[in-house]
Amino acid sequence: MGRSSTPGGETRPRVRNAGQLGWDDGLYEDAPEEPEQGPGQGPGARKPAPEGAGHRGGGGAKRHGGKGKGRNKKGKRRILRWSATVLAVLILGGAGAGYFYYEHLNGNLKKEDLTLGDKKMADHKANAAGQTPLNILLIGSDARDSKKNQNLGGAKDTFGAPPLADVQMLVHLSADRSNMSVISMPRDTLLKIPKCTDPKSGRVYPASAGLEMTNETLSRGGPGCTVAAWYELTGITIDHFMMIDFAGVVSMADAIGGVPVCVKGNVYSHTSTGKGSGLRLEKGTTKIKGKQALQWLRTRYGFEDGTDLGRTHAQHMYMNSMVRELRKGTKLTDPGKLMGLADAATDALTVDKGLDTVKKLYDLAEEFKKAPTDRITMTTMPNVYGTGVNKERVLPKPGDADQLFQMVRDDVPLDGKASKRKAPVAKEPTAPVAEIPVTVRNGTRTDTQYPATGRASAVQKLLTDKGFTSTTVDSQNTQAAARTGVLFPSVDMEGNAQAVAKALGIPLASVKRSTDVTGITLTVGADWREDKDYVAPAAKEKTPESARALNGKDEGACMDIQPGFGW
Repeated sequence: MGRSSTPGGETRPRVRNAGQLGWDDGLYEDAPEEPEQGPGQGPGARKPAPEGAGHRGGGGAKRHGGKGKGRNKKGKRRILRWSATVLAVLILGGAGAGYFYYEHLNGNLKKEDLTLGDKKMADHKANAAGQTPLNILLIGSDARDSKKNQNLGGAKDTFGAPPLADVQMLVHLSADRSNMSVISMPRDTLLKIPKCTDPKSGRVYPASAGLEMTNETLSRGGPGCTVAAWYELTGITIDHFMMIDFAGVVSMADAIGGVPVCVKGNVYSHTSTGKGSGLRLEKGTTKIKGKQALQWLRTRYGFEDGTDLGRTHAQHMYMNSMVRELRKGTKLTDPGKLMGLADAATDALTVDKGLDTVKKLYDLAEEFKKAPTDRITMTTMPNVYGTGVNKERVLPKPGDADQLFQMVRDDVPLDGKASKRKAPVAKEPTAPVAEIPVTVRNGTRTDTQYPATGRASAVQKLLTDKGFTSTTVDSQNTQAAARTGVLFPSVDMEGNAQAVAKALGIPLASVKRSTDVTGITLTVGADWREDKDYVAPAAKEKTPESARALNGKDEGACMDIQPGFGW
């Protein structure tokens, strides 16, 4: 991929691939539909050194795969591949428009803080080759604060209202870049939202007292609060976020020329009360684009059981199909269309400040190109329905959801293929154990259990008995931790932190560097609530069935139709 220098000295890509990941966000599917259409219509991961109850009327989120095209077929195909979302943006560089057009696109990008929470995210643990994974949160906003978005339909009483994060996908690129995993969180998921501070107004949104809808996070200061909520729930370090709105989805869908989707029967998403996306398709495969693509991505009524879970599965099928189309050679050869796509995509995109230029988006896309289509796995967060007033909402499924999150944290491929991960490298301590200061915290609290009394003190005694006489208890910090682990703030302390872990039988994989601590800190997790020797949970390297894994190369995927929505 050629590059040229800008007047300011920044290296920027020449136009070879245009666009990358696309993504959608969603109209409320439950709102009165628009007139129907007939069938067939139409840079780098964070490394150790460098630098919520609202649910407007029931409805739906939608994800969308962006589209991008370019000249180098390989370039484009992969980038988008994976997931839906938004890098759709581009690549763009020169396209004959030169430096000023490049700066114009940079100016289109809206930038915001990565996280608005108080909790600092842990640094990634590098593998034996020094590589670290890359995690990006893709967000589809239902904002209707512009004419373009309002013209696409949806409930008019939501025009100008605070936006909701109706589509949320975490994309994980493995440290060795051999595979990609995506976890979608249904918009109806209930979770605890952490304290968030709006950087523009200074307004502080206190942590939720109970469980709130995950899509509400966006209205509590911006996408950085959505990032904070994901980290709070999953413990997965997020490197970047990208958010796109309705208009961007439609523009990119048109640019790619359409995406083939399949339904097992004729379907018309329309209820007797006027709700539904308006999607109308004949049985079999149809190539959809533009507004019809948006209808597919937001369809709930008519697919599977008529819930947000079926919609999520349809979005996964769409994104995988889009990637396959790009790999087959689908491309934009018209410079005018190419530039139009780049302009529309960047104008619809909000990114964190670490992705504030097209050049950085391009470099990021180059990383995602490295994962082949057959190593892309789309999943849905395992979930269970709530009860009472929350019977139509979902909660993370105990056990299965934690297992899926743990696999991503540990960089375990979700496609079931052998992992290429190497065991952490053991390092020697730099001081006698008696001179290694250690702080112990009690993190045994769970969503259903209070902290186990006295666990930090009990583990302090165990360490003291093993010679770590400079051990203290931090009784003020009782933040929940699913698994026991040891954190250290700087590389020179890694050997000492490993010595603490070895003394208690804690795996070296649970020893991680973090800027959230000032010294070696051992957190006793919910997996060590009892007063006995620590036994690390058996490694689970099989994706739970409840995650509904879908491989990127599966061309036989076809949506089941909800009874009563045929024609």
